[in-house]
Amino acid sequence: MKFHFAWAAALLLTASCAKQDLSPATPAATATSTADVSSAGFPEGFNTGTKTAYTTGSVTLGSGSWTLNDALLGNTTADRKTGAQSVRVRNVGSLTMNFNATTGAGVVTVQHAVYGTDAASQWELWVSQNSGSSYAKVGSTITSSSTALSTASFTVNLSGNVRLQIRKTSGGTNRINFDNVTVEQYSGTTPPPPPPVAGDNQHLTMGNPSGAAADVSMPTNYLLNKPQYALSYHRDRGIPNWVSWHLDTSWRGSAARQDDFRADNTLPAGWYQVQATSYSGSGFDRGHNCPSADRTNTVANNSATFLMTNMIPQSPNNNQITWAALENYSRTLMDQGNELYIIMGAYGRGGTGSAGYFETIDQGRIQVPARVWKVLVVLPVGSTDVSRVSAATRIIAIDTPNQQGLTSNWGQYRTSVDAIEAATGLDLLSALPASVQQVVEAQVDNGPTN
Repeated sequence: MKFHFAWAAALLLTASCAKQDLSPATPAATATSTADVSSAGFPEGFNTGTKTAYTTGSVTLGSGSWTLNDALLGNTTADRKTGAQSVRVRNVGSLTMNFNATTGAGVVTVQHAVYGTDAASQWELWVSQNSGSSYAKVGSTITSSSTALSTASFTVNLSGNVRLQIRKTSGGTNRINFDNVTVEQYSGTTPPPPPPVAGDNQHLTMGNPSGAAADVSMPTNYLLNKPQYALSYHRDRGIPNWVSWHLDTSWRGSAARQDDFRADNTLPAGWYQVQATSYSGSGFDRGHNCPSADRTNTVANNSATFLMTNMIPQSPNNNQITWAALENYSRTLMDQGNELYIIMGAYGRGGTGSAGYFETIDQGRIQVPARVWKVLVVLPVGSTDVSRVSAATRIIAIDTPNQQGLTSNWGQYRTSVDAIEAATGLDLLSALPASVQQVVEAQVDNGPTN
């Protein structure tokens, strides 16, 4: 029996600017020069220009002029960087754009790490919409504690003239390196998620399985519609109900695995944010839903897969053996000229990891699922994808126990979409015509597994 959820329109969450700083900007930051993000040299890698002293001063970089306060461009072996140099900031120093991004800012990412052997420090991203006269904080305060560059992501979603300022807030002589600032253009409107008949390259093309919406009155079915994937989040369980994404060769490239597990600061204000350390000592992996290896075309897209809203407590054997084998196989199908629509989720309560059986972790704030499932729709690369699904389309559905002792033979866990729907109450592949759903959702795949 399939339960149908009505489609609800949803809006992406815009990051709140909780604090206002009405103090005057530095003189250099009041400059009126402008630059279009699309041609201003972003991502800014800080590899041009020279500034070797901490004294406040401006430097011309690839994207434009920036003011560095208690900061310099470092190029030593102790500076964490991907190119020749990066910014090094001490005390309560800052780096500030002296120009406006005239096409606004959507998602902004910043890579950061501690300098040398320094201790951890905190910093924040601030944004101005009045050419530097005042600034507002965006997102959470970030802690830099690693000697390897990590990526912090901020959902700004502001149109018009925008300029950025990065502030070290913890004071003291411990230093932070900043590198590779990226700015996504923002159109000035936040589109709703695609409707059930959406076209290609949309993560909800095959439907919204639970009618999730970005509505704070729906805390157990809250939609996070990200550029890299879409998901329904369950605030009270601290894990997603499901994650849906599209996979084709355009999503694959040479970007390295970022390993920058972090809280998702786009959740509504007041909601508990699962932290990178929330799974520590639990015996469960931070199990990706949308895999890191499915998003390697850019650093920012790979980094987005490490948000904790994309994770579930997953048995190490389940994650590293069974699930890894299926993920590798799905990318093999992609390399054979296919595109895939993938939906993954979990249900039930209680799983067995390397430290034994648990129903919750993180002081009860994260529920450990009993079962982990996935559905893959495999299509030859083309267009009008919904209309191309037929009784002959290969659809792989698996449902695995969240426990140790599993093998790489994921094929033994194959089931039907109908069976997963009965177990979860979801309406998977709801964008397909009812007559097609009736046929394809009843089938159990018997194709090759490697």
